[in-house]
Amino acid sequence: MGTTVTPELLLHGYAMGIFPMAESADSTELHWVDPRRRGILPLDGFHISRSLAKEMRRGGFDILANHDFAGVVAGCADRPETWINADIAALYLELHRRGHAHSLELWEDGALKGGVYGVSIGRAFFAESMFSRRRSASKIVLAHLVERLRKGGFVLCDTQFLTPHLASLGGKEISRAEYRRRLAEALEGAAQF
Repeated sequence: MGTTVTPELLLHGYAMGIFPMAESADSTELHWVDPRRRGILPLDGFHISRSLAKEMRRGGFDILANHDFAGVVAGCADRPETWINADIAALYLELHRRGHAHSLELWEDGALKGGVYGVSIGRAFFAESMFSRRRSASKIVLAHLVERLRKGGFVLCDTQFLTPHLASLGGKEISRAEYRRRLAEALEGAAQF
C-alpha cells in the first residue's frame, strides 16, 4: 500500500468500494482489493434449507452481538491460510471500539462456537470473515445476521467474494459497476446494527 492504513483510511476505502487484505498472517504489508466481480448476500433472498431451519428451531445455543469481537476476529484468523495479519486485526478492533465494526456470535455451553464480523457504514454492511467450530454455526450466524440487517434498515450485505458456501445460502455475484451503484445507494442514510 505504501502508506500506513488508519481506521479513517480503512472506512474511506470501504466507501470507495475497496478493502484491505494481507498475503498471510505473517505478512507485514496490506494491499487494497477491488474485485471485478463482487459477492453479495441479498437480504431478501437468504436461503434456509429445511435441515438448517430444523436445527435453528432445536436451539441449544445463543446468538449475541458484539459480546466478544476480538474472539471472533481471532477465530476467523485461526486457520492454516489467512489474510488476517496483526495489522488487520488491530485495525478492525479499533473500528469496533469506535462503533463501526460488529460481530454476531454463536455461543454454546459457554463457549464461542462461531461468528462473523464486519464493518457498517450507512446502510451497508461489509462482512469480512466468519468461522465455525460446530456444525452449521456459520450458517446459523449468517441467517441471524441477515435478519438483523433487514430489521436494522441495511440494504447491502457485501461478502467481497462468492464462495460455494455463500452461494448455497443465496449469495450471488454482481459486476463491479453494479456493486458501486448499490454501494452509493447504501451509503445514503443510516442503519442500526
